Amino acid sequence: MIIPCIDLMGGKVVQLVQGREKALEGGTPLEMLQRFAAFPQIQVIDLDAAMDQGSNDDLVELVASRAVARVGGGVRSADRARRLVEQGAYRVIVGTAAFDRELLREIADAATPERLIVALDSRAGKVVVRGWQESTEFTAEQMIPQLEPYCSGFLCTYVDKEGLMQGTDLDWFRRLRAATTHELTAAGGITTLDEIRELQNLGIHAALGMAIYTGRLGLDELAKL
Repeated sequence: MIIPCIDLMGGKVVQLVQGREKALEGGTPLEMLQRFAAFPQIQVIDLDAAMDQGSNDDLVELVASRAVARVGGGVRSADRARRLVEQGAYRVIVGTAAFDRELLREIADAATPERLIVALDSRAGKVVVRGWQESTEFTAEQMIPQLEPYCSGFLCTYVDKEGLMQGTDLDWFRRLRAATTHELTAAGGITTLDEIRELQNLGIHAALGMAIYTGRLGLDELAKL
C-alpha cells in the first residue's frame, strides 16, 4: 500500500528536510485530500505537536473526519490517543511515548493495540525521538520485539535520507522485515518506483511525502501500484 503524507506545521501543509528545514508548502489539507482521493489511507503528522510547539488539532480533526487517516505527532498521553480516535483517526501513531512502557500501555489501552502504530525513526543507526531532536541508545531492531505486544504495526523512517530525494536504505528495511511479522510502513527518502516495488515485494507499505510534493513521482502512476 502507498500512503501519501500530510505534515502540518503552523496551520499549513509542509514538507521538511531532515525534520528541520522547511522545503516547501503544499495546498490546503482539503486540497491535498482531494489529490490523494485514489489512495486507501492517508498519513497525517502534526509536526508542531511532535516538537512541543503547539498543535494543529482543528486540521487534524478535519482530515481524520474525511479520510481513512493514520494520525500522529505529540501523542504522549492516553487522553490524546483517545481524542484522536474520537475525532475519526483510523489508527494512532505514537513515537516518543513508546519509550515509557507504562505510558505506552495506557495509550494502547485507550486506542487498542489494533489501532496503534509505533514510530521507530532512525538516524545514524539509532532511534530518535521528540520530533527527531533527541537520539536514544537503541536501534529499531532492538526495540521492535519489546514493543510488538502494544501495537499492530510500526512506522519506520530512515531519517538520514528524509526529504533529500536520494533514495532510501532498502537493506535497513529488509532487516526490519526480518525482525517482525507486524505490519511495517517505510518512510524516509523513498524516491523511485523501483524502491516502492521492492518494499511491496517485502510486504512493506510506503509512506510518501517529498517525492509526491515535488512531482518526482506522479499520483496517477502511484495509484496504479
